[in-house]
Parts: sequence; structure tokens; C-alpha cells
Amino acid sequence: MRLSQYLMPTLKENPADAEIASHQLMMRSGMIRKIAAGIYTYMPLGLRSVRKVEQIVREEMDRAGALELLMPMVIPAELWQESGRWEQYGKELLRIRDRKDTEFCLGPTHEEVITDVVRGTVKSYRQLPLNLYQIQGKFRDEIRPRFGLMRGREFIMKDAYSFDLDSAAADSAYDKMYQAYQRIFRRCGLDFRAVEADTGNIGGSSSHEFMVLAESGEDAIVSCNGCEYAANVEKAEVRRSALDRPGPDGPMEKVATPGKKSVAEVAAFLGVGLAQLVKTLLLETDQGDRVAVLLRGDHELNEIKLCRYLRCQHVQLAADDVVQQLTGAPVGFAGPVGLPCRILADLDVKNMADFIVGANEVDAHYCHVDLDRDVAVSSFADLRQAQAGDGCPRCAGTLEAWRGIEVGHVFKLGTKYSKALGATVLNAEGREEPLVMGCYGIGIGRTVAAAIEQNHDENGIIFPMPIAPFQVLVLELNPKDDAVREAGDSLYRTLQDQGVEVLLDDRDERPGSKFKDADLVGIPIRVTIGGRSLKEGVVEVQLRCDGETQQVAVEQAADWLVQRVRQALEAC
Repeated sequence: MRLSQYLMPTLKENPADAEIASHQLMMRSGMIRKIAAGIYTYMPLGLRSVRKVEQIVREEMDRAGALELLMPMVIPAELWQESGRWEQYGKELLRIRDRKDTEFCLGPTHEEVITDVVRGTVKSYRQLPLNLYQIQGKFRDEIRPRFGLMRGREFIMKDAYSFDLDSAAADSAYDKMYQAYQRIFRRCGLDFRAVEADTGNIGGSSSHEFMVLAESGEDAIVSCNGCEYAANVEKAEVRRSALDRPGPDGPMEKVATPGKKSVAEVAAFLGVGLAQLVKTLLLETDQGDRVAVLLRGDHELNEIKLCRYLRCQHVQLAADDVVQQLTGAPVGFAGPVGLPCRILADLDVKNMADFIVGANEVDAHYCHVDLDRDVAVSSFADLRQAQAGDGCPRCAGTLEAWRGIEVGHVFKLGTKYSKALGATVLNAEGREEPLVMGCYGIGIGRTVAAAIEQNHDENGIIFPMPIAPFQVLVLELNPKDDAVREAGDSLYRTLQDQGVEVLLDDRDERPGSKFKDADLVGIPIRVTIGGRSLKEGVVEVQLRCDGETQQVAVEQAADWLVQRVRQALEAC
């Protein structure tokens, strides 16, 4: 492709609403253009990278035995009503009506549709196992769309759904998809982790998220330095030491802590470490229950773990008036001693003794507190968030903390949707059995954006070779020079004939402008052709990943470039 005939509208400045690197660079390089909040046009350059990811996904899904279909984006309400999600999903589900006043929604995900397809076509266990996938546009009406393709309202997604007769077969299907996802993201040239995750509102028994590691990632994850264990902090377990709790050093004692409310303030005032304090969080559930949660002072509550333990959907900190009612004191001085509500404690609190808590009194705390003597704990549970330095729950290793961008998610759905929609098959004995399902999603555009978050510098994008819009950029310094133009055109045609995806910058622009655009767009290999170097019989080749530059003889340039491209692709 000749850049003089290509639509690549680059920008010199970052758009005002672009906050993170991928959004800024995709806009500046002309990959996407915004049409409304969270809705973008994929421009030619951006679409090429998207299609690259799609192709890798298709190849690996086909390799794993999945079959591609295409479902409608507009879904009748009755399917969602059958599953119960029409009322449950919330405002992210964009509901619409047609001219007959029939209700529909724009599909944010397709569990209901695919289950309807299968219940109408699959009747016998002999037709199993079955895995169906699509690559299609989705719509979720995010309340705060942001970060470009990272959290848009309309997006391209690959979603697949497996159907099996029993849980053992479903586990096998899940493992196949897990391995396929490993291959997909490796082939995209990404540094990623597969982490245990919560199933969220899709449901199911277990799931894994595939996280691209990047400092800008919205998700906190931990992984072990000694084994393959990794998990989203919402799901992560912690290895607990089995210690006998020592007794207190003395009787519980009230001490004055004037104006000190936070754990950090109290610890500093009393000259102790955060781990010697126990904080008391007063919370209310969506079911109207009130509960106190005890955590070590240097730990944070994991609300998802708490909700799972309490079998509720949401928890929130109790309102100020509720805190005053329960403790007799304003916010900041709550403690478990004499507290008139259910008290839960994290497992790490179980081993503590001689600790400090709020005294349910303004400007006061208790020291030398003992669980058995002074606090009526209802039960202990894993309620805290994992963090760097915790022991791995699977081995003797230590957890390390990362930031990640979720690009893929695999779920074991079980029979949640098949039972709700009546998707059954006859087993070998002729009895009806509900199908056991799995679902598997990949954000296609999000994968491109995540790759940019992971691979960029102050000058622009640094694309991994497998998903770069072009593999080689041939840059003619002065296309008005006959020798330069002829050499550039010749190399361009030769590379095309060899199957290399090449972009020829034949524009009549200043060299500085061309170099800036080259760095911004991030094509992996740049070949610069100038009059001076041609007189020496060479062209200059630069690798975008590390800036390495070398001179290559003109007659050897095409073969050299073909080999480097192939090596880069094989490395992934």
C-alpha cells in the first residue's frame, strides 16, 4: 500500500478526552475515530490490526474443533426473560422496541441466543461435543465509557459456547479452550497471565481471566513466583500459617487517641505497626442485614469474597447514622468490643493477640485486646484481599502483584442456561439430560488496545509483529529523486511478491514529519532509502522495538527483510 493513497489521518496532539496511552496513540495514529461516547469507527490502519487478531483467533478456535456461526445482534426480549436476565442485567442492557412495540435488546453477550439455537437443533448425545463461536459486534451501555476501545459501549468480541453431556466432558472442553487462549495470546506477541477469577453476572462454577500485563491495567492480579498459580485479587486465596494464638500481655486497656481516626494515624500515634491493629468495618447488605468485619490493619476487605460468604449481591459501608447507632460514636472509632451486631473476622485475625481496636468512643481505642476474652466473633472466613508478599496457596512460593488488562475470559457455566431454556438431549439410555455449557470470550479491539498499552514509548506505538497493521515500512526520504523513488518502488514490489505486508511512504513530505509518523504508527521494521545511502549501495534498516539501526546492501535488503519478518512471527 502506498501511503500517498492511504487514509491515515495522524494527529500531532493528544485528544482532550484521551487519558491512557492506547486511546491517545490509536487516535493520533489514525487507527480509530470517535463518533459518540464509547463508539468508534475503525479506520483502515486500525482495522488491519483488528483483522490480524481475528485471524489468529479463528485459526486457533478452528484448531480446537470449534465451528463458526454468526448470531444476530438484536435479540428478542423473551429469550432474556426465559433466562431471568432481562430483569437482572441492569442498565447496561440496551432495550429497544420495534414498530410493533415488541421488546428487543442489543446483545451484550449471547448465552440465551446460542442456547436457543442448540435446543432447537441438537437432540441426541451423539451430536456432542459441540463448540460454536462467532466474531461479532456487541453493545453494553456502560455508564462511563472511557479509555477508547478499552471500555467502549460498542465493541468487537469473539464469543464461543461449548455443549456437553456431563461435567467431565465439559471440563475437557474448558481445558481445550484454556489451551487455545494460551496459544492465541502468545501468537499475538503479548506478555499475559491466565488468572483465576470470579464468575460475575454471567454465572457458572469457575472461570479464568486472561490478563495482558501493563502498568495502566484496571485489574489487580497476583501470581506465584514458584508455580503457575495466578488470580485476580477478587478471587485470590492466601496461604495461612497454622499458629497457636498467644495470650494477651495484660488486661484490655482504654487509651486516648485524640483526633486519630484512620488506622495509619492511630498506629503512628501509638508507635506500633499497622499489623498490630484490627480495623472494624460496619457494612450493610442489599438484603438489609448489618455486619461487622474485622481485618488486620494492613489488609483490605475483599467485597466479592464477603458477598459470596454472606450469599448476597452487594455490600456497602454503613451510613454515618447507622455507625452512630451501633457504636455510640462517630465514624472512625468503631471496634468489636460489645458491638450489637454479627461479627465476622478474617482468618488472619484468628491468630492475633494483644491487638488494638476502636473503643466505640470518640478519641479512644482499646489496647491488649484478646479475641477469646473480649470479642464475640460469630465466624472466621477468608475475607481479605491478597497482596504482594502473601504466601501462595498452592506451593511454598510468594505472591507477586501486577496490573492487568482483561482481554479474555473463560467460564464453566454448568446447566444455568440449559435448564432455564430447556436445552436437553437424550443420553445413551434415552433419558433427557440438560446440556452442560461453557462460554469463552475475547475482546478483539481490546486486545489491540492492550497490546499498545504494553508496547509503546514516548514516540508512539511499538507493535508486536503478528498484529502490526503492516510488517515493514519503506520510507523514501525524497521521492522526487529518481534513484530514491526507483529503489523504494522496487523494494516495495519485491517485498509484496514475497508475501510481506509493506507500506510505502512515498509522500512528498519533510523527512522529519515522515520519521515522526513512522514512530507514531509503530510498524516493526522501517527501511529508509535516501540518495546518500544509495550512492554507498545500502539502505538503513531500523527495528522499532529497540531502535537498533544497521546498513544493509541494496541487493540483499529484500531477502534480509523477509527473513527478519519470518523470524519475528515464528518467535511468537
